[in-house]
Amino acid sequence: MCVSVLDFFMRSIDCAEFAGKRVLELGSKFVNGSVRPLIERFCKPREHVGVDIEAGKYVDVVLPAERLVEHFGPESFDVVISTEVLEHVIDWRSVVNNMKAVLKPGGFIYITTRSRGFPYHAYPHDYWRYEIEDMEKIFGDFEIIALEKDWEASGVFLKARKPMSLSPNDLSQIEL
Repeated sequence: MCVSVLDFFMRSIDCAEFAGKRVLELGSKFVNGSVRPLIERFCKPREHVGVDIEAGKYVDVVLPAERLVEHFGPESFDVVISTEVLEHVIDWRSVVNNMKAVLKPGGFIYITTRSRGFPYHAYPHDYWRYEIEDMEKIFGDFEIIALEKDWEASGVFLKARKPMSLSPNDLSQIEL
């Protein structure tokens, strides 16, 4: 995990958004860092559920991201976190729709992902690059609180809030 990802979280997190809440972290396997210890220690969520496609440290549920709603049900989490995952899933539209659907109205989503110029890094795959403009379109149905370029490496960071009444964007028209 890049230092800039941790920096983004430290600048963007309001512990009141996490305290006593239910948190879902997508791509939670500890590979090269995690925000989970930071959130659990300082923000005191009621529950922090880590999901990944393979077992490992900080993985509570082994599950493809395309099946979040099927497994957990709609509107089941107060916060959804996805760090360095979206570039690795082949069906990004399904994954984004699942993340949006498991998030409760008024809940927060935190996403970090890679942009053009970042080298190929298959773990286990590497398919996409996202730009600021892409995230504006993909999350145009949310209230975007923070959207910025990674200052350390080619990437994009997003913090957004789900509206109380969501009219989901049609992602089929968005090309990366």
